[in-house]
Amino acid sequence: MIFNKRLSGVLLHPSSLPGKYGIGSLGAEAYKFVDWLNLAGQKVWQILPLGPTDWSHSPYQAYSAFAGNPDLIDLDFLVRDGWLSKIKLSVPKDFQADKINFKTVIPFREKVLKSAYDSFSASGGFDSKDYCQFWNWNWWWLESWSLFDACRTHLPGANWSEWEESLKLREETAVLTNYTLYRETVDFNRYLQYIFFKQWFALKKYANSKDIKIFGDIPLYVSYNSSDVWSNQKLFLLDDQQQPTLVGGVPPDYFSKTGQLWGNPLFDWDRMKQQGYEWWMARLHFNLQMYDLVRIDHFRGLESFWAIPAKEKTAINGNWMKANGDEMLQKLQQQLGSLPIVAEDLGLITEEVGELRNKYDLPGMKVLQFAFSDGAKNTHLPHNYSSNFVAYTGTHDNNTANGWLQSLKKSEYKKVQAYLGTEKPDSWDLIRKTEESVAQMAIIPMQDILGLAATARMNIPGTIKGNWLWRMNPALLDKIHGSKLLELTKLFGRND
Repeated sequence: MIFNKRLSGVLLHPSSLPGKYGIGSLGAEAYKFVDWLNLAGQKVWQILPLGPTDWSHSPYQAYSAFAGNPDLIDLDFLVRDGWLSKIKLSVPKDFQADKINFKTVIPFREKVLKSAYDSFSASGGFDSKDYCQFWNWNWWWLESWSLFDACRTHLPGANWSEWEESLKLREETAVLTNYTLYRETVDFNRYLQYIFFKQWFALKKYANSKDIKIFGDIPLYVSYNSSDVWSNQKLFLLDDQQQPTLVGGVPPDYFSKTGQLWGNPLFDWDRMKQQGYEWWMARLHFNLQMYDLVRIDHFRGLESFWAIPAKEKTAINGNWMKANGDEMLQKLQQQLGSLPIVAEDLGLITEEVGELRNKYDLPGMKVLQFAFSDGAKNTHLPHNYSSNFVAYTGTHDNNTANGWLQSLKKSEYKKVQAYLGTEKPDSWDLIRKTEESVAQMAIIPMQDILGLAATARMNIPGTIKGNWLWRMNPALLDKIHGSKLLELTKLFGRND
């Protein structure tokens, strides 16, 4: 068990923070939120993955498993640090306080960040001791990432497999030629990563100083159109044309009658074993430097995974295939000892997956919204919990608590009423039940603390539009919410 005491925390992605530039960032509002967590007696801030997202803006579809998302760089901090003039920060009128409009946010930010880069480059920033140290620590992923994103920006085609053959196969001459051709964009990409991680680790240090742990998230799979696949083609199940033969997803489940077709390429576990799981070791060690503990999303894919032929249009047709997650975790345990990892073990979970989680003493997940679909033996009902779990009212994939309550069928709503012991249950009744459970950690989405309706939902699985847009209105974050959360946290022994 990675927890030595009962803990309580809040789930809020940085993009959902308030701020005047259209999207949440790693700036002043993030520090204010840490202060709010501290006053509310919270010990954990859980976030979603921080990678650079693709056109869907999903944190789970990133162009890199290592790079940070430049959309989260705080612009005011660039002014503070002398890389940007306030004149450059004229805010467009159509920026919304409660919703991200990526169509206006991204072009605005790119222009401003380019101006900051010009100042950095002109002043010899790439020769500074601080940047050189950053490069020395990160060149092993940053070199390929910065070129990949430069080529992705300048070359035609939907993904890297449509580049000319020599570049697609990363032949040395082609790599050097394109590096020279797009040197300015390569350097811009490296600057963005330097600034992102500088701001990120400063924020993490501040959170830790307030006795708050940062709880990160690792998607099991990586995107096909990513630096990771382009740079490590032999580690994935690709054909002779470098196209995926099988892709990831899950069969029909609670969220979708046709399953979830993610489309990510699958790992070649045999090849990874031959290489001593070096890629996985690098990825996990990197993330465990970024965060105090991490959740592995779709943990069951480390035991066996749903492999869907690449030409399928849904996730209905597929086969379960075995993974080498046991060997990989064993190697990581030999290097680290106790593993600060939480297993996302939701959905169709077999005994073998449970045995793998238990073997490494990893906490699993319980979600209260899943608890009322059947009888008293439902494993998501708090009276069935054991301690080595993280309990949630809901996750980023669920409706908000109040939105969920309003959507229930009459029969299920009656079960909720009976279990919670109230005629008109609301989000705070669900929060109370989650906090009082024996689970060592309780995590509450910020939308549930604020009592928001379904319009504040972060994501609807199986859909690709209208997700990841919600932002928190700063006017809603008052002392009343923090005091109520602190009261429950103290009452149930999660603030010692």
